[in-house]
Amino acid sequence: MKVIALTRYDRLGASSRMRFIQYFQTLDQMGVEVCMHPLFSDDYVRSLQAGKRNKWAVALAYLKRIALLLRLPSDSFFWVEKDALPWLPAWLEMLLLRRSHAYVLDYDDAVFHTYDQHKSQVVQRLLGKKHAALMRQATLVIAGNNYIANYAKAQGAKWVEVLPTVIDLARYCAPPSKMDITKASTPPVVGWIGQRATAHFMLTIETVIKKLAKGGNASFHAVGIIPGELGLPMKAIKWSEESEVDSIAQFDIGIMPLEDGPFERGKCGYKLIQYMACGIPVIASPVGVNTDIVEHGVNGYLASTEAEWEAALLKLASSQALRQQMGQAGRRKVEQQFCLQITTPRLAKLLYLAAK
Repeated sequence: MKVIALTRYDRLGASSRMRFIQYFQTLDQMGVEVCMHPLFSDDYVRSLQAGKRNKWAVALAYLKRIALLLRLPSDSFFWVEKDALPWLPAWLEMLLLRRSHAYVLDYDDAVFHTYDQHKSQVVQRLLGKKHAALMRQATLVIAGNNYIANYAKAQGAKWVEVLPTVIDLARYCAPPSKMDITKASTPPVVGWIGQRATAHFMLTIETVIKKLAKGGNASFHAVGIIPGELGLPMKAIKWSEESEVDSIAQFDIGIMPLEDGPFERGKCGYKLIQYMACGIPVIASPVGVNTDIVEHGVNGYLASTEAEWEAALLKLASSQALRQQMGQAGRRKVEQQFCLQITTPRLAKLLYLAAK
């Protein structure tokens, strides 16, 4: 079976890499040949990360995507990341996608709220119902969590399946089963990994971070951003695909603070899964899928208030034995639910069924 993947980005785009690219090799072994056509290149992503946006590159990317959709044969089967033409109206996209045999939409974020809750009334009127229309026409909607799935069902999608964002166990070696006191961090390292677009969530626990760092209760690392821009006392660790697992493995505790808003409820908790895959206990805001990933008191803690965050951090920081116990519980959960080795066969089956 041949599938044309219309991704948003190439390898540097986290969503494209985790929802699509990491599956290609194992899907190919199962008889699913995927041909990927990213909308935006890695060079474009690099420019975004540098705070620059090339409008001509965007225009060219859209022209190439439209030309691709026009020239592909009518029996093509599309696997689309979110929408094929972001910020363009639904009628144009549906007109182009209708030329295909079938298409599957894949979501790892509540991007529909980018349109329907936009501050501009014009955007809301023109694009607010775009994803609802695309979902109704799609053969299948694959949702990264129940929040997205429930939205798709409410909009009239014919077929909706939940498939979480996962890691590849081959990249995340199992942590040792026994403590090595000689390698214990003093003070323990509390870590966060992510992008500039989500870094501001750490400001929700700014007071706690500053208090614990000043008191010597913990040190703080941030992978992928410059925390100094936020005024946070955190060591900046440069992100790369090759080094991210090693960077996370240096953490003793992994955190994911969030605000409780519609868009945040649609997140897939990927950083929590990364921490847990490295055998690290987690602390997260009880928002969206986080409440499914984190078993409070088993593999980590859910914390809403600053007092709860401080108590959870201090409890884990003070006990290496507790950190290891919770970290091992998290690793087991990843092995059972949140890894490529578990989800690939199901994804392959869904694509086969959707292409019939």
